[in-house]
Amino acid sequence: METVDEVRQAGVFSHVRRSVRMTVGQQRVWRTNWTELGQRLEDLAGPVDLAAWFGRKAPTVLEIGSGMGHATAQLAAASPEVNHLAAEVYPAGLGQLMLWVEKHELENVRLLHGDALDFLRDHLAPGSLDGVRIYFPDPWPKKRHHKRRLITAPFVALVASRLAPGGTLHLATDWANYADRMLQICEAEPTLRNQYDGWAPRPDWRPTTKFEARAHAEGRVCRDLLFTRLA
Repeated sequence: METVDEVRQAGVFSHVRRSVRMTVGQQRVWRTNWTELGQRLEDLAGPVDLAAWFGRKAPTVLEIGSGMGHATAQLAAASPEVNHLAAEVYPAGLGQLMLWVEKHELENVRLLHGDALDFLRDHLAPGSLDGVRIYFPDPWPKKRHHKRRLITAPFVALVASRLAPGGTLHLATDWANYADRMLQICEAEPTLRNQYDGWAPRPDWRPTTKFEARAHAEGRVCRDLLFTRLA
């Protein structure tokens, strides 16, 4: 089986490289709020103390690829008892999330600027997370690009190792062959158990993202997977 390092060498990242210009408002919150809310991957040394970062000990969920942050903010507002950590590589997305945090006066959101694969591997202790959410990761639809997809067996094994017993891995995608592969990979991971017989019903609490709305408009079916970390 491939290791996480071998997957990285094959060109797998938790993002697609693109340039996104920040708005004036996003630039403002970077200047005023980043020091309190965010950390850059390159500045981290060793495992992160999540309780110290959030200023409290509480169940912590990592969202990989938070995009422009609207869904993240909704989830955080609906569950104030949970610490929400959003990992994203694009400053504009993190800036927009900080605007949502400011608007709704959210105190349970923190932001990571950097690639989530490296963050999971190098800066999170085993069993430190209560949930990981990956909604609509880049599907790399062309067959020759499938090797770049984030959801691979070594990546899922890494995620599972960072989940506490009873923690949840929640995946969602609108690409049928990627969904089938996700299901196959997760069911083959011995430390995870599928909460359902195959696909999970779409949770009412998961906000509709722009990717999901586009998928519906284009006639694609969205599928959710919910797996639990075994003891």
